[in-house]
Amino acid sequence: MSGTVGDNVFRASGVVAAAAGGGISWQAVITADPATATAGEGYFCNTSAAAFTVSLPAGTIGDEISMIDYAGTFDTYNLTVSANGSEKIQASTDDLTVATERAGFTLVYTDGTQGWLLKDK
Repeated sequence: MSGTVGDNVFRASGVVAAAAGGGISWQAVITADPATATAGEGYFCNTSAAAFTVSLPAGTIGDEISMIDYAGTFDTYNLTVSANGSEKIQASTDDLTVATERAGFTLVYTDGTQGWLLKDK
């Protein structure tokens, strides 16, 4: 590995340091409504007891939010992702319903026309 310790994401202690340019800050497991996401954060969503909705914040270009199916139950109890006000998800004003077991995804905000887009498909 080249460079100084300060340039690497691993500190001398072995603890992962924040990477330059931002990244996702992972939060504790969420299990129910109401859940409101914050840009730059990732969420382990546990729908093992019931389906619930995560509301997105107002977007600014480049904002990212990640979500992961914590318990492998999105196929039984769906996760719904709701846009803020009149904003869009994938160019639609409809909510995004996630029904795939073990799904993990990141949404990136682009603009008022497309809104929040899936980063990877």
